Amino acid sequence: MNTTRRDLLTAALTAAGAAVTSDLARAQEHDHQAVPSDPTLRVKALESLLVAKGIVDRAALDALVDTYEHKVGPRNGARVVARAWRDGAYKHRLLINSTAAMAELGYGGAQGEQMVVLENSAKVHNLVVCTLCSCYPWPVLGLPPVWYRSAAYRSRSVIDPRGVLREFGLEIADDVEVRVWDSTAELRYLVLPERPAGTENMSEAELAALVTRDSMVGVGKVTAQRAGTRT
Repeated sequence: MNTTRRDLLTAALTAAGAAVTSDLARAQEHDHQAVPSDPTLRVKALESLLVAKGIVDRAALDALVDTYEHKVGPRNGARVVARAWRDGAYKHRLLINSTAAMAELGYGGAQGEQMVVLENSAKVHNLVVCTLCSCYPWPVLGLPPVWYRSAAYRSRSVIDPRGVLREFGLEIADDVEVRVWDSTAELRYLVLPERPAGTENMSEAELAALVTRDSMVGVGKVTAQRAGTRT
């Protein structure tokens, strides 16, 4: 269960009104149990109650979360990357004023008010993390994946970035500098991965289809044949 789902369920509970809260309280009294201290357990209890009352459809909620995590968001970022690869002038604007350049394509708003694009090169590899929580550029990447929110990734990316990348199957040469960027509530980052060889004649749509979410966070690279991403 992720932070975004908690937000969705909290909003649904508020809309449902005091009746839902009362039902939950009565259920807790009947079972002689206190509200679980673990937020995940509390959210699960709320989700089960909302589903049972017909307020929330679990399948629809799962589909919504999946769409924003794996489809809509990353596809937006992929379009930004593909446009930068094919249009030098756009790439220049993207690196100078990322927020404005993304707005040209219609991307921006909540969780992406201030954006900075980090360009990978033969000598520099960028890795994005949020050490405090899970700040993430929703307008262009969708919802943050489970591993991005994990304590292990958030701490080890700073301490041992090469080791973390190795666990994602990405070996960075010793002569390549690895730069780690810590996202905040005010500033979000997007990695502009290197364009793979052999794609010179591809259209923007074809290029965008190659770009993965992981490559735009910095835990993967783009290849001429698209690979999968971790959940």
